[in-house]
Amino acid sequence: GAGDSIAVNGCCLTVAERTAATWTADVMQETLDKTSLGSLSPGDPVNLERAATLQTRLGGHLVQGHVDGVGTVEERTPSDHWEVVTITMPRELGRYLVDKGSITVDGVSLTVVDTDEDRFRVSLIPETLARTTLGTRRPGDRVNLEVDVIAKHVEKLLASERNDR
Repeated sequence: GAGDSIAVNGCCLTVAERTAATWTADVMQETLDKTSLGSLSPGDPVNLERAATLQTRLGGHLVQGHVDGVGTVEERTPSDHWEVVTITMPRELGRYLVDKGSITVDGVSLTVVDTDEDRFRVSLIPETLARTTLGTRRPGDRVNLEVDVIAKHVEKLLASERNDR
């Protein structure tokens, strides 16, 4: 209902109105400018996820729906049972990624296979390929990125500790 949170391609939005078949949300210009939502057209598929509750099982990592930057699908390498996808990212996000750590791409919680200064790779299993838009994203497509919030908190705490000395 109205006031509920729902993530659209990883962007947390608030339901303003709801009918039996649709819902609407107000989106600020800031959101359109700093995410891939502004490039959506009517009929484009999107990933939707309702907000977790304290009773919800956590199947991935903590995802807030607060987009940290926009990346671009660079390459897809299919294999028999999964697909490796390389995504470029803004350089300032690289410090938050570690091999085998967590990243959110268009709202999908994924494990980083490996990372460089400005790109990272993830492996997508058949379930992810079939049930999310990541299965149809092509090289050149923009995707919303959210880094692990715990890494951001650790960075701030360490900076604060250094400044207190």
